[in-house]
Amino acid sequence: MISVLFAVLTALSNGAASVLQRRAALTAPDSDAMRLSLIGHLLRQKVWLAGIGLVIVAAVCQAVALATGPIAVVQPIFVIELPATLLMAGFVMRVRVPRPVWFGVAAVTCGLALGMASAAPAGGSATVRGLAWVPALILTALFEAALIAGALATRGNARAALLGLAAACAYALTAALMKDAMARLDGGGGVAALFTSWQLYATAVAGVGALFLLQNALQAGTLVAVQPCLTLGDALISILYGVALFGEELRTGWWLLPELLALGLIAAGCVELARSPLAAGNAAAPVRTRRVD
Repeated sequence: MISVLFAVLTALSNGAASVLQRRAALTAPDSDAMRLSLIGHLLRQKVWLAGIGLVIVAAVCQAVALATGPIAVVQPIFVIELPATLLMAGFVMRVRVPRPVWFGVAAVTCGLALGMASAAPAGGSATVRGLAWVPALILTALFEAALIAGALATRGNARAALLGLAAACAYALTAALMKDAMARLDGGGGVAALFTSWQLYATAVAGVGALFLLQNALQAGTLVAVQPCLTLGDALISILYGVALFGEELRTGWWLLPELLALGLIAAGCVELARSPLAAGNAAAPVRTRRVD
């Protein structure tokens, strides 16, 4: 229950951060794409700094969640970050949440519930054993390189989608490294073992890389193109890391049918939610008109 609670808190913080970062990225010129100058521009935006503050809060909550639960349970819960953020934004901004948003919320929520019930992730170890990290890091680097090369060869929403998936992969890697690092606290070495583990510093590098890729994805295209790739990519790649590195188990066989249905529901819900003006952070209160009979 502790891991689920902190996973939900992580999702809320990350979702709000994505909306704030999207608003800031819209002000960046196209000439800053895939350059460090993009970060320099964003550092001067208060709304972006607020988003980074929420990212830090999310990182702390995620560390607690991963330290107390399997990665295949914790990471998929993050798909609720967008619907939860939109509902919260509508409440704070006093904007009536439109019906399509409620449909999107229902689709994502039902998809998550169906997917978790069908896959039933369980088991696994707290740490990665042997040299399993070596092939995992090599394959991840090749996958990221292919996505970034494809993104640089295109423009618009296609680039945004590819960079969103690259960011998702980097976030999933960050989670796997963080879980392995946090396990050092319970391994007998305490805080000293944590701060002397290479996984902790690799977590920081992967996290910064994920943040850089996400900013470029948000600057390249619409949230509709970025969010499904980011949300589903993070969940699926994290599950892959959980199975391959930590030995976590999922149900297969005919259970794959409801699991695929769950993915479809989540993807459809994310697309519908990302289309909402609330997702861009620029929704305005509806104008009330008096009906004249």
